[in-house]
Amino acid sequence: MEKGNKKIIRGWVSYDWANSVYNLVISSAIFPIFFEKATTNAYINRLYNDGSPGFDPSTISVRTEDVTSFFFGIEITSSVLYTYVLAASFLVVSFLSPLLSGIADYSGKKKSFMRFFCYLGGVSCIGLYFFDPNNMGVSMIPFFLASIGFWSSLVFYNSFLPEISEPNDHDRISAKGFSMGYIGGMVLLIICLIWNMVLEYDIRYCFIFVGIWWVSFSQIAYRVLPDNIYNRKKERGIIWKGFDELKIVFKEFKKTKRLKRFITSFFFFNTGVQTVMLMATLYASREIFKIPEEIRSSLTHEEIVAKEGEGTAGLIIAILLIQILGAVGAFFISRLSGKIGNMKTLTIAVGFWIPLCIFAYFIGQGEHGQF
Repeated sequence: MEKGNKKIIRGWVSYDWANSVYNLVISSAIFPIFFEKATTNAYINRLYNDGSPGFDPSTISVRTEDVTSFFFGIEITSSVLYTYVLAASFLVVSFLSPLLSGIADYSGKKKSFMRFFCYLGGVSCIGLYFFDPNNMGVSMIPFFLASIGFWSSLVFYNSFLPEISEPNDHDRISAKGFSMGYIGGMVLLIICLIWNMVLEYDIRYCFIFVGIWWVSFSQIAYRVLPDNIYNRKKERGIIWKGFDELKIVFKEFKKTKRLKRFITSFFFFNTGVQTVMLMATLYASREIFKIPEEIRSSLTHEEIVAKEGEGTAGLIIAILLIQILGAVGAFFISRLSGKIGNMKTLTIAVGFWIPLCIFAYFIGQGEHGQF
């Protein structure tokens, strides 16, 4: 196959535009806020609603860390349940990815696996429309599957890059993909904000938008990405062949000291980065944009609603600004990497990342819980 084909590269980049809406709308911006509000209201209704007509959960204040939900009959703190489900999805991906990657490499069906997980993620996002905080056992299943679909599809998506481009173009093309992803996510997020805050329609429709956007725009990539470029023949026992591929890779892994160091380092690096990315919105909504109890008690119901709306709007604006910085930063980091190398660039980035994470811990720890 010809490497560097512009049409194929544009198709590859388009998948970032397609799937990054999940990462922004579901993982970072709208769903975490929706999840916290929905579970809090359900918790208040469960404890304080005596059946009086016109009961309004927003008139009652509870600490978010006290909010619990019932998950298959087990009472658990809602935020803890959120993190457990995410962690479980990552665990499934970590077990499935090596096996499925081996099968895909042996069978030449890489694009088929990528498409399957894309559709799984997209349909699961649509399923979040039916989220019911009073039935968390069923409601968290689409959230769990959407996470598996997104991260598993990325495994196969990323593996296409060495096949469609030369090594010296990887940084530039990857940066372009990241930037398109940031911009695509931002476009749909703005649409969702207009839908909910301006037109005042149900926010849950945004989860449907994510699924449709993801699946629809991914078709651009599927039309041009190659499939079975090594002309693998169909054979029986393909699952066992996948295990054989894993054994070969594992043997090479044991022999290569540098690879072992890289995998170990990547584990800690990726775990830290993903934890911050996935939990940042819940942290910000509780520690930075929340109304302190001593101030909340002195406000009227209307003032509380107004301030909470301002806080949510401020959080969404902050996320949008981060998207813009991310799009610009992807190109900047790519250029810097081209001049000083990937290792030095990564060291500089992590050198900024770690102090910022430590600094973020102290946000909200000042007077009145505000920075």
